[in-house]
Amino acid sequence: MTSKIRTVLFDLDGTLADTAPDLAHALNALLVEEGKTALPYDTIRPEVSHGASALVTLGFGQKPGDPDFDQLRERFLALYSADLCLHTKPFTGIEPLLKSLQQQGINWGVVTNKPAFLTDPLVAGLNLSPAPACVVSGDTVANRKPHPEPMLHACTAAGSRPEQCLYVGDAERDILAGKHAGMKTLVALFGYINSHETPDRWGADGMIRAPGEILDWLNAN
Repeated sequence: MTSKIRTVLFDLDGTLADTAPDLAHALNALLVEEGKTALPYDTIRPEVSHGASALVTLGFGQKPGDPDFDQLRERFLALYSADLCLHTKPFTGIEPLLKSLQQQGINWGVVTNKPAFLTDPLVAGLNLSPAPACVVSGDTVANRKPHPEPMLHACTAAGSRPEQCLYVGDAERDILAGKHAGMKTLVALFGYINSHETPDRWGADGMIRAPGEILDWLNAN
């Protein structure tokens, strides 16, 4: 492998792990609890990468600042945190990818907007090997993606310079954060991308349809 990349960083939801089943379960449990009808999984899945607030808005039409929003969001997070890894799994191909990266002397990490009280037990529950060199959550530093601060924090923790890092994510904020930090970026097309989104216009260095394609990109770059 001739790649100059020394660290591959991943978004969590929709890139490293398929968290949508457990997030959908929590949202539907809250909807039923509030006397509303559960939503189809295919309706919820594309919104997962946008976080708890987006899911509450999807389910209840409530936006931040609306009277019931904060209460609904807190209850949603409580339901979700109770069953973080019930059905959540690494995407197919992630585990052999991480081992291949290790064999090439490339470490890996996570940069997510998910708060640490959810990120840390979820990553631990995935039990991935080799272990991540860094895990940066939405509240690890002062700013969240698309700001470059969490990306740069991850670089330091992983022992690489920004130009030695590749960031893989499934949302425009991921690509913007990586680019602003001076990293290479890839769009995970297998993630949670809405039909109206245009990932080909996000300015990434490439797009992949499966985790294993990261190795192909590294070999070509």
